[in-house]
Amino acid sequence: QLQLVESGGGLVQSGGSLTLSCTASGFTLENYAMGWFRQAPGKEREGLLCMDENGGVTNYADSMKGRFTISRDNAKNTVFLLMNRLKPEDSAAYHCAIDLNAGNGCPIEPLEYDSWGQGTQVTVSS
Repeated sequence: QLQLVESGGGLVQSGGSLTLSCTASGFTLENYAMGWFRQAPGKEREGLLCMDENGGVTNYADSMKGRFTISRDNAKNTVFLLMNRLKPEDSAAYHCAIDLNAGNGCPIEPLEYDSWGQGTQVTVSS
């Protein structure tokens, strides 16, 4: 059974760092594109970063460029989101997702992702 589980969220002060993890079960995530998204209350879901099956990275948003990094540990079947210089406006529920259409690179639209994790909450205090 395919499952994605995020972890690593929490409360952090403005300017701090967090690393989120997304661990997969039921499939080998290195064979697929994996994305990170976030959604704050009352706001639309925002795409952040994607890593495709070849390790190529796509940035979906300018708001976090230079501060957030996506990486993958194939041995742990886990993809990470390293977040630096966090701001209060980064507070949101963070989700990972997988595109099961292998070989197509990172999806353009969030709707192209096939399965999502439950999310982990990040709160940045000012």
